[in-house]
Amino acid sequence: MALDVFVDGLAFAEGLRWRDGQLWFSDMHDDSVWRVAQDGTRHKVCSVPGRPSGLGWLPGGELLVVSMLDRKLLKLGADGVLVDYADLSGVAPRRTNDMIVDGKGRAYVGNFGFDFDEDEPQTPTSLALVTPDGKVSATGPDLVFPNGMVITADGSTLIVAETFAACLTAFDIGSDGVLSNRRTWAGLKDGAIPDGICIDVEDAVWVASPTTGDCLRIREGGEMTDRIVTGRQAIACALGGSDRDILYIATAESVVPEECRKARSGRIEMQRVDVPAPK
Repeated sequence: MALDVFVDGLAFAEGLRWRDGQLWFSDMHDDSVWRVAQDGTRHKVCSVPGRPSGLGWLPGGELLVVSMLDRKLLKLGADGVLVDYADLSGVAPRRTNDMIVDGKGRAYVGNFGFDFDEDEPQTPTSLALVTPDGKVSATGPDLVFPNGMVITADGSTLIVAETFAACLTAFDIGSDGVLSNRRTWAGLKDGAIPDGICIDVEDAVWVASPTTGDCLRIREGGEMTDRIVTGRQAIACALGGSDRDILYIATAESVVPEECRKARSGRIEMQRVDVPAPK
């Protein structure tokens, strides 16, 4: 069954999030952050010259944006101006990417660990933990290209997509935000790798897999209960809509910045699913 197109004409959509009745995302290769109402009305939130990726919100409602190339976390002020929030370069040896912010305002930010564009060898890395007081530290070591992240509804567990390890890895979240008790939450099969992910009310994780061009619903232990084929590279996903049961999937034909900007064939597609996200 063909997916419905929600937004098209994009360079490369990443970091899909549902908030305040709208879908938010980074158009990574267009250096911009957007939000889109359910009727398709688009609003440009801000420009991010350093290439935007992960999005999240502090408890007070301020938007945080990962700036990849300069390895910074930025905060959007009430005046619409981005300001530096945290320098991640001490933890992130290469480009930063996706992020999640928990209910206490602690941000967990991933990074490449190596530059695959330059054929550097795969090098494990850690997440950057940014606490509300501005302190930056490393947590969750030895991750192979940590990418999308989710936190279970009870706030106790962080699950991170290790893209080049083809698995989802879980950690307990300590009272200080530090991650511990690492374990494999689920391994992916048949050539699938996890990029962006989202979680539903049953704590099952939807995984966008660019290599196989589909979005997979995975339970802890690795059982796949649903599969949505996109026919394109599936980059990121988020559950949203008024009942939180619409799966939005960012898809692309290329990941090369110049090709993406020229073709503008990136889009966000959607399909209703059986199990909603937590409200």
